[in-house]
Amino acid sequence: MCVLRRIILHDYFESAEGGGKLSLILAKAFEADLGYGFKTENHPYFEGGLSSVGEHDLECYSRIPVWRQLRLARAFQKRTNFLDSYEVAIYSGFYAPLAVFNHGGQRNFYYCHTPPRFIYDQRHFYLSMIPFWQRPILLGLISYIKPRYEKAVAQMDMIIANSENVRQRLSRYLGCKAIVVYPPCETEHFRWQGQGDFYLSTARLDSLKRVDLIVKAFIKMPDKKLVVTSGGLELDRLKRLARDASNITFTGWVGEGELQRLVGNSIATIYVPKEEDFGMSPVESMAAGKPVIGVAEGGLLETVVDGETGFLLRPDPRKEDIIGAIRRMDGSMALEMRGACEERAQQFDAKIFIEKMREVMEKKGDL
Repeated sequence: MCVLRRIILHDYFESAEGGGKLSLILAKAFEADLGYGFKTENHPYFEGGLSSVGEHDLECYSRIPVWRQLRLARAFQKRTNFLDSYEVAIYSGFYAPLAVFNHGGQRNFYYCHTPPRFIYDQRHFYLSMIPFWQRPILLGLISYIKPRYEKAVAQMDMIIANSENVRQRLSRYLGCKAIVVYPPCETEHFRWQGQGDFYLSTARLDSLKRVDLIVKAFIKMPDKKLVVTSGGLELDRLKRLARDASNITFTGWVGEGELQRLVGNSIATIYVPKEEDFGMSPVESMAAGKPVIGVAEGGLLETVVDGETGFLLRPDPRKEDIIGAIRRMDGSMALEMRGACEERAQQFDAKIFIEKMREVMEKKGDL
């Protein structure tokens, strides 16, 4: 039996995010190698090494906005000639798909977490968040990446969307068809460990995640404790915002074990991003038997069952909405939802993801 050589390409590994975890799960399940733009030192997903996975590090890290994105795009275009030795390539991210032109005549699959939001559905938002003089720079980056990204996506043998929400974005902005395979949650790693006295926010600290709304709500509720266990560009601003609130704790990014401990001992988690693509954090929360206070838009409509595994607030929520939901979601109600949460999370288990991905790719005769 001929064993096909496979490789997974992912943009980069900088923080503990869902796209990176998915790429590693795919690499291990399909005995594939792994390629990426860069990875940060001591990244939690690489603890103990990856003895069963070969790695291609393009080493194109930069902290400078725009230059960073341009370097990633060019690295995947210019420095991925090693793809010639692989029969099957799976791409994950915005920039990794640009490597498809170095994999001609082979099988190419794109697992799309979302089309680049700074190019498509959130373009005006991103432009509004930067000084006026920087906007031509971002527009220049968009004009460079957009046609190359669209040409790359058109080269794929199959496109897999991580949610119905993203499938609709692909249809709306790129006019392409995709099938939906929900991303994997390693549900066995998230377990109910008890019930502490705090609520938990795990969203990355950037403006689209709206963690500032959560912080403002808890500033008004000094009798309720909030733990924010993540990092991001807004960390310093949010710390200043909560400087007089002794009930709010920021941990920064933590390792996998500590994250599992915090989720497993919380009362509930709070996750209110703007039009989230899918959102793995709510699934991990439910796997630990913890209900989710979320928002009725984006991927959360496909994961959280309102009134059964948490509460879904109206789109564009206010801090008063979060305050009301926290007051309702006390320890007793959270415990009542535990069983429904655990059962719901099993629908997104990593084993189901791997089975569906294998089925999808076998249709093309690849695995």
